[in-house]
Amino acid sequence: MALYSAAAAVLAGLERGEGGLKSLVYNSGFPHVRQLYALVSETLRYASVLEKLLDGAALLQAEKKLPPQLAKVLVYDLLFGKGLKCGGRWKALARRHRARLEAELARMKVRHKVSRNEDLLAPEKAVSAAASQVPRYVRINTLKTCVDDVIEFFKRQGYAYLGKASSVEEMKALSGKKFMLDLHLPELLVFPSQTHLHDNLLYTSGHIILQDKASCLPAFLLGPVAGSHVIDACAAPGNKTSHLAAILKNKGQIFAFDVDPKRVATMNTLLTRAGVTGCQLVQQDFLTVDPRDRKYSRVTHILLDPSCSGSGMVTRGPGEEAAPSAERLQALAGFQRRVLSHALSFPALQRLVYSTCSLHQEENEDVVQAVLQEWGSAFRLVTAFPSWPCRGLAAFSGAESCLRASPAETFTQGFFVAVLERCREGAAAPSSLPAAAEESPQPGEGTEPGAAPKKRKKKKQRVKE
Repeated sequence: MALYSAAAAVLAGLERGEGGLKSLVYNSGFPHVRQLYALVSETLRYASVLEKLLDGAALLQAEKKLPPQLAKVLVYDLLFGKGLKCGGRWKALARRHRARLEAELARMKVRHKVSRNEDLLAPEKAVSAAASQVPRYVRINTLKTCVDDVIEFFKRQGYAYLGKASSVEEMKALSGKKFMLDLHLPELLVFPSQTHLHDNLLYTSGHIILQDKASCLPAFLLGPVAGSHVIDACAAPGNKTSHLAAILKNKGQIFAFDVDPKRVATMNTLLTRAGVTGCQLVQQDFLTVDPRDRKYSRVTHILLDPSCSGSGMVTRGPGEEAAPSAERLQALAGFQRRVLSHALSFPALQRLVYSTCSLHQEENEDVVQAVLQEWGSAFRLVTAFPSWPCRGLAAFSGAESCLRASPAETFTQGFFVAVLERCREGAAAPSSLPAAAEESPQPGEGTEPGAAPKKRKKKKQRVKE
């Protein structure tokens, strides 16, 4: 299904109340779910402006066979996006009406006495627009390439490389075709927020992954060594799974769980494109997995990113609950406590990362505190990433070992991460005590993440332009 038709179908499904934005996108059958999600989200953000444009330009009256949802998607990408990427009759249709639509947009700006497109948005959506200036983060897939080769590729495409960022403010100042290396994560590039890379050869070939910086933290901080057996407990759509595979260098075993067959199929497509091997996809509710099953007897690391309210995501639209009720939060937190406790019951487990894209204490610090209390002195929190500026809320003693992310403070999506480790026999410590100062540094712990990536002795495959 073509991108614009898929986006129009999702919009129609939202209007009919058939589900939320994420579920409709994942169930659409469109292979590039992030590209589709971004297009629909932005079309929804500009919905009221688009309706006025369509009315003022009389587009639907002139094109009686054009569905309104498809009209909104086409006009959004024509006037506010990166330009139409389709061909055939839709491109011809849009071109016929382009001058009329642009003239109507100019009249709207004059009437509202604004000069920027975003100034036409309602105040609450303008706030969302400010948050959506989070940059375009690009994780380099080291299973297929290396940092130096990707930088050189973009330079040949006309982008200017500014070196490694020294501050968040420096990243905020990015504009045009400029990019830099992230100041914290060694294989993450930073581009201006509106940079469009879904059609770039490096993306379509799996050499780069479009993944928010905060979403890269869980696998990075879990840091399993090559050869480890790892569980990704709630794995779809698979970006964190592919990140784990890159950290493992495809050496070891990953068990990736998701209960939904369509999400598993999407994940399989993504992981295949990324060159991931040694990963077993399992369509199963992680809560029903038997920790005593012999196949998991060597699992030492677990990444747990369970279902949550999603309140940290800066691109939300109708059909998604921006402010969940107290009952909804209580239900989510109950599930999160159960799944975290279940994950800790795997007998060989040594290190676990719990993460959410939620801003709510009920889903974050409160869950971690409750489960640590349940397990007594068996596990403790680790202070990973000591210099990360945004720490856990002071919900309990030691909660500062957790870390948070937000558009305002870290220039990312909203996120929460906690790192738990099993206490060594005879050296059990209270769960509230950070372990980073007491132990030798683990990957992503106790040392400053973001050191410059080492040169690779063996060249990865190059992508020719």
